[in-house]
Formats: sequence, C-alpha cells, structure tokens
Amino acid sequence: MKRLLSLAAVIAALGTLAGCQNLGVQPWERDLLAKPVMTPGAADGLDDALDDHIYFSKEASSGGRGFGGGGCGCN
Repeated sequence: MKRLLSLAAVIAALGTLAGCQNLGVQPWERDLLAKPVMTPGAADGLDDALDDHIYFSKEASSGGRGFGGGGCGCN
C-alpha cells in the first residue's frame, strides 16, 4: 500500500511538471504576433466604436465607455 501511494505521488508530481512545459510563445510563432493587426486598439476609431457597441449590446449592460444602453442595441 505504501509503495502504491508513493507511486501515485510520483505520477502526480510528474503530471504537475508536465503542465508547465509550454510557458510562452515559440520563436516561430512570434512573427504572427508581431504584426500590427495583432496590436489591441490598432484598428481605426470607427472599428473600435462598433466593436464596443456590439460588445455592450450583447452584454446587456452599460458603463465603462460613457454610453448607456440595453440588450437591444438601441441607444
């Protein structure tokens, strides 16, 4: 029983360490993330305003951007 418990502890420790093997962006993925399109807020102001309108209309809430509204999308 003691041996089974220690084996389970070793397997749990190895499983925990295996979960940390990919902690970042790989070098071959960095070219995609460095494009200007991937920058938050890189779009023009109209696109940002439309995205905010859609987000807050779907969330059925208001606030944070200075306009009120409900879930229907009609401010």
